[in-house]
Amino acid sequence: MIDVILLGTGAMTPLPGRWLSSALIRSEGSLVLLDCGEGTQVAMRERGWGFRRLNALCLSHMHADHVAGVPGLLHTVANAGKTSPLTIYGPAGTKKVIEGLRTIASILPYEVIVRELEPGDEVDGPGALRIRVAAGEHRVPVHGYRFERSRAPKFDVEGARALGIPLEGWATLQRGEDVEAGGRVFRPSMVIGEQRPGVALGFATDTRPTDALRELVSGVDLLIAEGTYGDDDHRDKAITHRHMTFRESARFAAEANAGHLWLTHFSSSIRDPEDWRSNATEAFPQVTIGRAGLEGRLSFDTGYEEIPPSKVLASENAHAEHSP
Repeated sequence: MIDVILLGTGAMTPLPGRWLSSALIRSEGSLVLLDCGEGTQVAMRERGWGFRRLNALCLSHMHADHVAGVPGLLHTVANAGKTSPLTIYGPAGTKKVIEGLRTIASILPYEVIVRELEPGDEVDGPGALRIRVAAGEHRVPVHGYRFERSRAPKFDVEGARALGIPLEGWATLQRGEDVEAGGRVFRPSMVIGEQRPGVALGFATDTRPTDALRELVSGVDLLIAEGTYGDDDHRDKAITHRHMTFRESARFAAEANAGHLWLTHFSSSIRDPEDWRSNATEAFPQVTIGRAGLEGRLSFDTGYEEIPPSKVLASENAHAEHSP
């Protein structure tokens, strides 16, 4: 199972009521943050998922609205009591940028590991997540991400009992190892069924739709993707600045056979993203217009479902109105 929550949905500039675009994943108790622009840690605190269990930060690219929040976040994670390593993933250039940002966050009680990934790389992430990246198309190197959580094959309990396999050997068989008992050898294939489908989440922002990204997020249960411009008339602007319109993002989701789409990364020129919903749903009906606190769950049995926020605090609007 994977839980995911949107922390902010803005592009370039944080606005009252709209933090910069970022999202947080929770899997087996571990947290993985997707991008970290200015104000991300405030949005994380509002949502109440905590900081100490943050074990990975996946950065799409090295523009300020996606990385400027890193130094403050590192300090807040330290204050939360973290001592285990934090891994930061990103495209080429990530190490240089993080080194620069860490000049104001140099002393931490945990190790920060920076890994620059090449398009096509796959790594084992925290929380039993498998992470894969592909190149997008932007003005700087940009990665899209795929997060997969596999599901163990079904164990034939009745079959194991009928064969007389001792209970203490079941876990060994589930790990794919043989068990010897009573002069017999029991093999996993005797009680382990076929591989069952897991769940997958895709993340693509600050990019044009590309074949590589389409393949990366193919068949995901949920795709979080940018919709920088709502108006179809702004497609030329989207092409120039290497972004997507609502309609383009929705077509991208449809072509990738995604189960559901969350639109995010809205231009500050969009007053209310809901005004442009139809431009997306005409191309792909399973669209949710992103908002801070939007929370979803990808479960093995039911797939994607939207769930109520786990913790409701003051709205971002209220926060902004009371800022000095």
